[in-house]
Amino acid sequence: MKKTLIIFTALAMMGSVSMAQAPNTLTKKEKKEGWKLLFDGKTTKGWHTYLRDTVGSKWQVKDGAIVFDPSKPKEGGGDIVTNDVYENYELNLQWKISKGGNSGIIFDIQEDPKFNATYLTGPEMQVLDNIDADDNKKQNHLAGCLYDMSGDSTVSKPVPVGEWNQVRLIQNKGHLTFYLNGIKTFEGQMGSDEWNKMVAGSKFANPAFTNFAKVAKGKIALQQHPGSSQWRNIKIRQL
Repeated sequence: MKKTLIIFTALAMMGSVSMAQAPNTLTKKEKKEGWKLLFDGKTTKGWHTYLRDTVGSKWQVKDGAIVFDPSKPKEGGGDIVTNDVYENYELNLQWKISKGGNSGIIFDIQEDPKFNATYLTGPEMQVLDNIDADDNKKQNHLAGCLYDMSGDSTVSKPVPVGEWNQVRLIQNKGHLTFYLNGIKTFEGQMGSDEWNKMVAGSKFANPAFTNFAKVAKGKIALQQHPGSSQWRNIKIRQL
């Protein structure tokens, strides 16, 4: 009886693993709900380096993930952005970062040569090794926070370096909601009095950021920054 139970348990475990969703795929339910993949798990199709036509060599696909490799030649760098523009949506993705690494998810980007960087127009959900990254001194610079504007260690709970973090980023008519690993890290309305106070108290009050977060619509970027970052299961559902 004991042997039979062990065999049954092992078979049940194997069945549950086999039914687990493969990375960079959509279930029938997700397809029905309108989800679309922004990364096919094999190529960088649908992305390009900001203000360029192609993806630079620092960004490569390895083992089912988009990987930023800082060891590649400098000219192969830059943030990568979606080819398409998005307005009202839910974005889900997974990221992991190297020890001491730093990156970000920047959105509502207005891609135009007069803006030489993604962050001049787009807000950011921070991606960080909270323990060893240089940019861990300010509370609202921690992983999952609305960068330099809102958040702290009470909501920033990334998993250990080398493991996958889960992101939900929702934008609906300028209303933003961030989740990192199931914990809400920010909720607020772009352009509201509260939002404007946060901007005024941040680095984005600098005149260089005159066009920052003025339009709740734009492209989505994965940021080049110190250290290596990896990205997978990037999917979006328009609202």
